[in-house]
Formats: sequence, C-alpha cells, structure tokens
Amino acid sequence: MVAGLLIILVLVLFLPFTVSRIERNLELFLFVMGCAAAFVSGVLDPELWMQAVRDPLHITLAVIVAGILFRWLRKPFEKAVLSGSRIVPFRLFLALVIMVLGLISSIITAIIAALVLVAIASVLQMDRQSEIRFVILACYSIGLGAVLTPIGEPLSTIATNKLNEDFYYLMNLLGTDIVAGVFVFGILAILLIRPRNRSLSRSSKQTAESYISILGRGLKVYVFVLALTLLGAGFEPLISLYLLDLHPLTLYWINMISAVLDNATLAAAEISPAMDESTIQALLLGLLISGGMLIPGNIPNIIAAGKLNIRSGEWARVGVPLGLLAMVVYFVILLGRQ
Repeated sequence: MVAGLLIILVLVLFLPFTVSRIERNLELFLFVMGCAAAFVSGVLDPELWMQAVRDPLHITLAVIVAGILFRWLRKPFEKAVLSGSRIVPFRLFLALVIMVLGLISSIITAIIAALVLVAIASVLQMDRQSEIRFVILACYSIGLGAVLTPIGEPLSTIATNKLNEDFYYLMNLLGTDIVAGVFVFGILAILLIRPRNRSLSRSSKQTAESYISILGRGLKVYVFVLALTLLGAGFEPLISLYLLDLHPLTLYWINMISAVLDNATLAAAEISPAMDESTIQALLLGLLISGGMLIPGNIPNIIAAGKLNIRSGEWARVGVPLGLLAMVVYFVILLGRQ
C-alpha cells in the first residue's frame, strides 16, 4: 500500500508539469489519481463515493450562481473597479484588494472571496505576468485569512470542531500571524507587479460570459473537488501511519503535501485535542501556507486558475518560490517560540 501511494503522490506532483495533455485536463487526471489512491488504500467504498459526490455541491453551486450574478451585474461592477483603480495608485489598489479580500474571507468565505478576485482580475486587464502574480498573492491571502473563523473554509470548521473550541479560538491562536501574512502578501503586490499598461486597459473590452461557459466552469470545479476528496481519503491511512507522532516543526515541513492534497482532509487526520497550542500552530500554518503553492492546494486556487486559464506551470513558477519563502519566515518565527 505504502509503495503504491508514494508512486501516486509522485505522479500527482510531476506529471501536470511535464505532460501538456495532463495539464490541459488536470481535473480528469486528479480524478483518476484519486480513484487509484482510494483503491490502493482500500477505502473506495459506497460511503466514500457518496461523500465525494456530495462534497463539491455547495462550491459548485456558489461558482455557478456567482458567475451568473457577475454576468448580470458586469457593467456596474466593472465601472466601480475601474474607478477605484484610477483614483488609487494602481499597485496600491491591487495591494488593498489583496489585503481586504484576505481579511474578509473568514466572513464571506474563501469561495466568495475567490470569485470576487476573479471578477476584479478580469476587469483590470493586466499583462499576463502581472495578472498571475496578483491572483496568486491574493489566493495566498485568502487562504490564510479564511482560517480565522469556523465559517471561512472547511479547514477552520474541522479544526474548531475537532478541538471542541469556540468561534474565536483560531482567531486568538493564529490571528497575529495570519493578519501579518495577509498584509505582507499585499505589500508584495506593490513590489512584484508592473504598473498598469493604460493603453491595454482602455482598448480591451470585456464580453459577457455565456451561460454554457459558466456551467462548464462549475462542472470543472465539481470534478476537481470530487477528485481532491478521493485523494485525501486515499492518503489518510499513510498520514495516520507515519505523520502523527512527529515533532511539530517536522510536521510543519511535511505538511507541504498540502500543495497537492486537500488541507481540510489533512487537518482532520492530524489534529487532536491532546496537542498543545504550539503544535497546533505549526501544523495549521504548514497546511495554510503550502496550500498556495500549486493549483490543487486550495479552493481559491482552483477557482481562479480555472476561470483565468492559469496553467499548472505558470502557477508553480510564482507560487512555489513565494510559498517556500513564507514557509522559511514562519518557520523562524515558530522556532523562536519553542
């Protein structure tokens, strides 16, 4: 079983970057790998299938509804975003968007924050490199900020429930680290994104997305989340066998597998009420930061990459260095608290 799961993990990590056909059909590839992992682990049963079919329903519905609403409200939304980007210096405007979306994602949920991000990026018409950097920085911010309340994302819900804590527990435990991270990712936008190409902004016109395209994107998100559910369940026995007794700072680095596996599933497998707060801090921060490195690592990544046609290689070239830098910075902070 262990050898089979390790082979599947290597395939998931490397094939999307080396085989263009797999990269173009990432949802189906992850679905096949998820089925394989669950089969190898012996957990591919009707109960898991029911969970995998049920889990993506809410996010898929949110993606479709938000797409339709944006189609209807496109013109006033475009005017508001463009007006804001003209009044405020452009890179400062992007930084503020990243910070605000990160801070409110724990209230409006990571899904809605990601959909707002996609709409803003579509309106601003940046050059390709700037758009990718902006989206990835914002997804890191959203992924971090959403953990502050149990309603922000599945990971925070699972962590709060498993620890039998109240609504404000994660905010008190991680608030300083998370808010600081959100602001840093915003500031990085000022440093990493080019000034706006105004001629491109004026000449580019947005066209209304068709209902077929909206539904198609919803279907892609559905398959993606279904695949992640299967992958997470398939790797859970491996996690239970080898990861749970490790030192917190070792677990922090090993949780970089959250870049390709659902961090909520990993949190469900790893978190225990018997852990002290320093262990829980290290565990959660490792999951949250590494979730931004690759497209499958977090729901906002999946939504943004699908809508804006960001490919796995394009994401990794920006997301992995940013994630590794953030991992090192937070590791030094955690080490100082030991």
